[in-house]
Amino acid sequence: MLTILAFILTLGILVTVHEYGHFQVARWCGVKVLKFSVGFGKPIWSKKIGRDQTEFAIAAIPLGGYVKMLEAEQASGEDGSPAHDMSRALNQQSVAKKMAIVLAGPFANLLLAVILYWALFLTGTIGAKPYVGEVVENTPAAASQIHSGDMIQKINGKDVASWQDARWLLLNESLKSRSIEIQVIDSHQQIHLHRLMANGFSHDDANIDILEQLGLAAYQPRADARVGEVLANSPADSAGLRVGDLILSINDKKISDWEAFVQEVRLHPEKRIEVVIQRGPEQQHLSMTPDAVKENGKVIGRVGAGFKIEQSQLDRYFVIQHFTVLEALAKSLEKTWETSVFSLKMLGNMLIGNVSWKGMSGPVTIASYAGQSANMGVKVFIGFLALVSISIGILNLLPIPILDGGHFMYYMVEFFTGKPVSEAAISIGQRIGLFILGWMMVLALYNDMNRLITG
Repeated sequence: MLTILAFILTLGILVTVHEYGHFQVARWCGVKVLKFSVGFGKPIWSKKIGRDQTEFAIAAIPLGGYVKMLEAEQASGEDGSPAHDMSRALNQQSVAKKMAIVLAGPFANLLLAVILYWALFLTGTIGAKPYVGEVVENTPAAASQIHSGDMIQKINGKDVASWQDARWLLLNESLKSRSIEIQVIDSHQQIHLHRLMANGFSHDDANIDILEQLGLAAYQPRADARVGEVLANSPADSAGLRVGDLILSINDKKISDWEAFVQEVRLHPEKRIEVVIQRGPEQQHLSMTPDAVKENGKVIGRVGAGFKIEQSQLDRYFVIQHFTVLEALAKSLEKTWETSVFSLKMLGNMLIGNVSWKGMSGPVTIASYAGQSANMGVKVFIGFLALVSISIGILNLLPIPILDGGHFMYYMVEFFTGKPVSEAAISIGQRIGLFILGWMMVLALYNDMNRLITG
């Protein structure tokens, strides 16, 4: 239910903002708007509002929306003579106004992303400090002589404050070059430069973490196997595990810390395990069967329990960044720009075959991530909303007929030739555009189903 509600909320916000961009700029340009619809198909609610009696509607199919504007043919009287509203028809406007109206939707989505990121940066961001944990053998990280305990300071000269920064920069820089310079500071406060060669790195599978491919892992501070949280109706809850319990052993195997407990549980999906705990002065025996879940293509066990960590450890390994109003605005603009450019680069690499089309996602994946992000908290959901808003904005700017970018392309032709594109050319373009979008939708749905089936 949370996934469905989060998906509807995501699409509702993004579609409304996109269409409102078209609507508002059209009004500023003096164009009469006949209908503003969120969703397609039969309206489930509609109402006419304002001097122009614009019909605002919510339709049954929430996968988009549209703004219907007055055309000259509709503004003509019954005898064909110009009517009062002829000057307010879309196709009677200057090319500059038509360009502004068609670009307003995608730019509204990009503006929304800036506002959302701005809000996140204003409230402060928390992240794990980029201390390197285990370095996997026979990986690019191992070959570059990066060691466990090193803290990443810069990637290709760009500052790194958290693992989120490191992950983003590594992904972004890997599209530019297979050679990435990483500056680290070791436990003795010595600075080292490493050249990481990402030759074997692949962007083909969106579910594979770039850090995993490069052989890097975030440092996991050692924590006692003491329970700090138990999810309701989880295997741990059903077995009687409680907050404050100390895990001593699983199946007679001694547990030294929380990581050892997690690893042992992961090895027993849907297999009964015997757990010995310390509760106060007494030891107790519990039996539980971890749920089986899929993670990166593997089936692992989970019991629904979290650990407890002291504040001093959190302060050592986590960083909270605070920004002023102007700093937050600058960061939000930078984040939106970098994400937009990255999206275009990924699309370009897909077209030339450097990146697999497996990375393309459709409504099923968006719904899944919407539910997951909503479950993780308001900030995570806002970040997800900003990311999808950028994707929608960039997609609509592509020069594909029937998209906003396609209409902008027509207006560019009109600007240089001095006359509108012919109806015949527009008709052919619409067929081409429908074919391209149909092919992209089929591919995205195939990827969605494939991820759903394979996990």
